[in-house]
Amino acid sequence: MDVDIPRVAGSLEELLAGATDRELLRPADARSGATFERLRIDGRGYFLKVLSAEADWIMRVTGNTTHWELTAWQAGLYDEAPAEVDHTMVAMALDGTGPESRLAMLMTDCTDDLVPPGDTVLPADQHARFVDHLAAMHVAKLGWTDTLGLQDLGRRFLFFAPETIASELDVPDVPGPVRVADEGWALLPRRAPDLDALVRQVHADPHFLAEAMRTTPSTFVAGDWKLGNLGSRPDGRTIVLDWAYPGQAPPCWELAWYLALNRSRLPEAKEATIERYRRGLERRGVETGDWWDRQLGLCLVGIMATFAWEKAVGDQDELAWWTSAALAGARWLE
Repeated sequence: MDVDIPRVAGSLEELLAGATDRELLRPADARSGATFERLRIDGRGYFLKVLSAEADWIMRVTGNTTHWELTAWQAGLYDEAPAEVDHTMVAMALDGTGPESRLAMLMTDCTDDLVPPGDTVLPADQHARFVDHLAAMHVAKLGWTDTLGLQDLGRRFLFFAPETIASELDVPDVPGPVRVADEGWALLPRRAPDLDALVRQVHADPHFLAEAMRTTPSTFVAGDWKLGNLGSRPDGRTIVLDWAYPGQAPPCWELAWYLALNRSRLPEAKEATIERYRRGLERRGVETGDWWDRQLGLCLVGIMATFAWEKAVGDQDELAWWTSAALAGARWLE
C-alpha cells in the first residue's frame, strides 16, 4: 500500500514517517545553511530541504521570518503554476516557532534532470525553453496581488545592501557570498562611480523605486530563477526549485534576475534573451507596448541595487553592460 504523505504535516517526524535510505547531501549550488537529504518513502525517491532563520543566512538577509514557502504552498500558489512548470513539491512541515522553527520541504527527487553545476554554456534549446516557460509562469498569474504577506518588493533591492549584511559580517564563519558582497561594494565606487551613486540612492529609499514599478503590471514570482534551481523533464517541462522569495513583483524582475545570475552560461546576448522573453509574453496574449520599456528599465535598476557588488568583482565588459543598462533605466525614475 502506498504511504499517504500529508500535504502539510504536523511535524518533521510525521512528514518522514516510513522514510528509508536517508542520505545527507551537500549540493554544489547550496550556500545558505539549509540541510539537504535524499531518501525513499514507499520505494519512491524524494529530496528533503530543511531550513530555519537561525541557521540560514539567506532567510535572515531577505527578511523571511514567517516561512514564505509554506504560506505560498498552503495558499495553493504552487498548484497554480502553468503546465510548463514542475515545482516538484510534495509536502511541507513546520517544526517549532520563531527564529528556531524549521521548515521541511519534501520534493520528488529530480537530480538527474537538473542543470549540472559548472560553467558550461546552456544548450540553446534548453535556454529558450527556460525563458519561454518563465513567461508562461508570469502570464499565468498576471495581475496577481499579494494579500498573504510574502516578500515585499522594496525589500528585494536590499538583500545584499551594506546595512543588511553588516551583522552577517560579524559571525565567526562569514558566508562566502556575504564576504564577496562586502568586497564588491567597496570596489564599486572606483570601478563604476555612476552606478554606485544610483545604487546608493535606491538603498536609501527603496520604496521610491518600488512605487515606480507598481505603476506597471505585476505578477506572482517564485523569486530565484537561476540555473542552480532549474532543470528539464524528459517531457519538456521546466523544473523550478527553491521558491525562496515568492511574492508580487513586475514580470521583468525575474527576467533581470535570470540575466544577472546566469550570465556566464547563457548561449545568446542579453538583448536577445530580453526579446525572447517579451515574445513569450506576447504570444500568450499580453500586450506589452504601453509598459514594457518602463518596467524593464526600472527592473534593471533594481537588480543592480541587489547585485552590483557581484558585477564589481567580475570582468569589465559585464560591469559596463549593467552600468549602461541601469543608468538608462534610471530615466524612468525622473
